[in-house]
Amino acid sequence: MELLIVVGVVVLLAVILGVYLWATYNSLVTLNVRVEEAWSDITVQLKRRADLIPNLIETVKGYAAHEKEVFESVTKARAATLSAGDPSHAAEAENMMQSALKSIFAVAEAYPQLQASQNFLQLQAELVDTEDKIQASRRFYNGGVRELNTKIQLFPNTLFAKQLGFGAKDFFEVEDPQAIANAPRVKF
Repeated sequence: MELLIVVGVVVLLAVILGVYLWATYNSLVTLNVRVEEAWSDITVQLKRRADLIPNLIETVKGYAAHEKEVFESVTKARAATLSAGDPSHAAEAENMMQSALKSIFAVAEAYPQLQASQNFLQLQAELVDTEDKIQASRRFYNGGVRELNTKIQLFPNTLFAKQLGFGAKDFFEVEDPQAIANAPRVKF
């Protein structure tokens, strides 16, 4: 009879442990998928912005063709944005892009006829909208990373999360948060 009780307790503990591992694994998978989805949203918005950049450059070039250095820096920043495959590279590209956009809008401020161009104003509005979406996507991504990393680091999850193939993800942070606090704008 005692052997039956011991076996019953062991089986019960094994079932409880199995259910706990099953539930934890599924919640880690869910959080991981959310982080991947959020990263995908960021890349979509970064691509959208990168697609707007050539039109913006061409519009500004029509008024300020001699500003070659500014156009080259924007083109390099665009290329870096498109090639960024992870949050750390994307953060570096984001810093380059913010600097380049500030330069191009500084050039635009020197040309009143450019500021009055309907095409430029439309591109500017689309760019501001995209910057807002990038910021929102970044917050969503970082929230998902926070949840996943917290779940992985909680005890007893930390004992087996790595063996199940889950590791901490990087936040999408930029070196200079002030540089991206506000979307680039031209003052009229």
